Amino acid sequence: MNPWLYVNSLKLSGDGRDAWVFDVDETLLSNLPFFEGRHYGGEGVDHDAFIKWADLAEAPPLPASRSLYVHLLELGFKIFLLTGRYDYERNATEKNLARAGYHSWDALLLREPEDYEKRAVDYKSERRLKIEQDGFRILGNSGDQWSDLAGYAVGHRTFKLPNPMYYIA
Repeated sequence: MNPWLYVNSLKLSGDGRDAWVFDVDETLLSNLPFFEGRHYGGEGVDHDAFIKWADLAEAPPLPASRSLYVHLLELGFKIFLLTGRYDYERNATEKNLARAGYHSWDALLLREPEDYEKRAVDYKSERRLKIEQDGFRILGNSGDQWSDLAGYAVGHRTFKLPNPMYYIA
């Protein structure tokens, strides 16, 4: 189902507890400029080079995701950004999101030191469960990796964006 059709079919509670979870990379922001010079993922992912790219805070937005994001805010959703980026990338990530037109999120959740060695699906499941334990209802969850959408506490509906450049387990 198209996320727009889904969102517009919902009867929201109006209690401020309806939530949507977005991944960041290749969901809200496009790192295509980084991968262009690396055979679009054909060379594998050089983590150190990617961090240097991310520090530039120049990744453009994915227009369809930004439109959905703005619509969700207008409807009163609480927005949680759940990324596999590390806590030391917070400033650059916030700067890039703002430059790309994203604002008013309720939380930007990054990997803390105790999360660095966790599998993506486990880390993201734990964070989503915490969102639910804090009293929010995850009505939607958007990501480009199956690890964004699998595990537990995935929400009422998940939306997978294509990503032909890399896979995260």
